[in-house]
Amino acid sequence: MSNKITLTGQMTQKTSAKTLTKVSILSVLAYIIMLVEIPLFFFPSFLTIDLSDIPALIGGFTLGPGAAIAIQLVKNILHLVTKNTTGGVGELANFLVGSAFVVPASIIYLKNKTKHGAVLGMVVGILSMVIMGVIANYYITLPFYTKFMPMDKIIAMSAAANGAIVDMKTLILYAFVPFNILKGTVVSIITGLFYKKLSPILK
Repeated sequence: MSNKITLTGQMTQKTSAKTLTKVSILSVLAYIIMLVEIPLFFFPSFLTIDLSDIPALIGGFTLGPGAAIAIQLVKNILHLVTKNTTGGVGELANFLVGSAFVVPASIIYLKNKTKHGAVLGMVVGILSMVIMGVIANYYITLPFYTKFMPMDKIIAMSAAANGAIVDMKTLILYAFVPFNILKGTVVSIITGLFYKKLSPILK
C-alpha cells in the first residue's frame, strides 16, 4: 500500500511540475507578445491592440481556467516589473479584462470539447470581456489617467478618431466597447487557427 501511495505522489508531483512548466512558458510568451502594441487609426491613439491573450486562451483550453488566470497574472507582473508605465493600473485592468475573457471561454470549452463548444466559449468570453472592460475603464483606468490629463483633453483626443465621442460615457461606448469586441474577435480567430496544432504539444 505504501508503495502505491508513493508512486501516486510521484506521479502527481510530475504532473504538477509539467503543468507549471507549461504555464511558465505560455506566460513568458504572453509577456513577449504583450510588448508588441498595434495602433489602430480608427481608435484613439492610447488604444493599441496586443495579442497576449492568445497564450492564456490556449493554456485555458488545454490546462483549465486556473492556468489561464495564472498566465494572465504572471504576464502582467512581468510587464509591471520591466515596463511600469502606469504604476500597475494598466496591468491590473489588463489582468481583469483578459481573465474575464479566457476564464469563461475555457470553462465552456472544457465542458464541451467540440468546435461548437470552442466558438460558444469564445463568444461568451468576448461578452464577458466587454462588460469587465466597461467596469475597469470606468472605475480604474480613466480615473487614473485624469490625474495626469484632464478628461476634456482625453475626450478631445478621442474625438479626433471618432466624432461621436463627446463625454466619458460615449468614450466607453464608442471606443472601449468596440475595441474589446475587435480584440476578442481577433484573439479568438487566431486561437482557433492554431489551437489544434499546438494542443498536442501542450498535452
